[in-house]
Amino acid sequence: MKFESPEYLKNIASLIKSNFQGNPEHIVNGLNEIHMVEPGDLTFVDHEKYYEKALNSKATTIIINKKTDPPKGKALIYSDDPFAAYMTLVKKFRPFKKANKMISETAVIGKGTIIQPGVFIGENVVIGKNCLIHANVSIYDHCKIGNNVIIHSGTVIGADGFYFQKRKNETRKFESCGRVIIKDNVEIGALCTIDKGVSGDTIIDEYTKLDNHIQVGHDTYIGKRCLFASAVLIAGVTRIEDDVILWGQVVINKDIVIHKGAVVLAVSAVDKSLEGNQTYFGTPAILASKKWREMAMLRKLPEMYKKLV
Repeated sequence: MKFESPEYLKNIASLIKSNFQGNPEHIVNGLNEIHMVEPGDLTFVDHEKYYEKALNSKATTIIINKKTDPPKGKALIYSDDPFAAYMTLVKKFRPFKKANKMISETAVIGKGTIIQPGVFIGENVVIGKNCLIHANVSIYDHCKIGNNVIIHSGTVIGADGFYFQKRKNETRKFESCGRVIIKDNVEIGALCTIDKGVSGDTIIDEYTKLDNHIQVGHDTYIGKRCLFASAVLIAGVTRIEDDVILWGQVVINKDIVIHKGAVVLAVSAVDKSLEGNQTYFGTPAILASKKWREMAMLRKLPEMYKKLV
C-alpha cells in the first residue's frame, strides 16, 4: 500500500511510539509485507529466522525487535512487537470506514456502465466505462475495475486476504490494506471471490475470463487471456502468466508460477511451478502424457499380479 504522500521516518516512529535509527527525514512511501516489498516501503520482522531476509530485502525501512545497525541506505524502527506496530500503521493509513449507503459517494463510475439493483460499491472504488455489474455484487473499498468488464451476481471483489500470525494461545489477523485491480475486458462469473492484496494488489489482466465459483487468493497476479473453468481455487501470492487454461476444480498452491500457455486439466492439484505451453494432469499435477502412462500401467497391475502368483 502506498501512502497518499510520503512520510518521514520520525513521524512514522512517533505514531507507534518507538525509537529509530536513521535520518529522521528518511522517506517512507508505503507499507508492504515481506513477500511484496519495493524500495521506499516499510515492512516488519519479528522472528530471528527472517531477520536477514528482511534486512536484505528491497524494503528501506524495517520495524524489528532486535537491536542492530541498519544496512546502508535503510532505517530501522525498534519495537517489542513489530507485528502490532505494523498493524497500527495499517489501521492509521487505511482505516475501515463504515458504509452508510449501497454506493459510496466517493466511487467513480464510468460512462455507459450499468449497475444492477443490490450492488454494493465501497469507498474510493473506480469502475471504468461500459461495464455491467449484475445484482448483489460487492466491491470493497479502493478496488479498481477497468472498461468493458462484466461481473456476475453474488461475486465479492476485495475481501480480506486469508493471512494470520500464529502465536501461543492466539491467532492474530494480518489486516489487509491492498486492492483488487481488474483490467479491461475481463469477465467474472457468479459467486466468485477475489481477495485483495494483504498489502499489495491482486491483479486480473486484460481479456481473462472466469467461470462461476472461483476463489483467487491475496496478492495473486493473473495474466492476459486466461480461461478458468468452474470451482478453480488459487492460493495467495501466485503468479499465473498469459494464456493459461485451468479446467474445473483445479487447485493451485501458494507462491508458485504457472508459465505462459500452460493447460491444467480438471480435478488436478498444482504444488509447484509449471513450465509454459504444456498440458498437466493429476495430484500432484505432472505432464498429462506421463500421468496417462502411469494410469495405464496401474490398470495392468492386477493382471500382472495374477501371472506372478
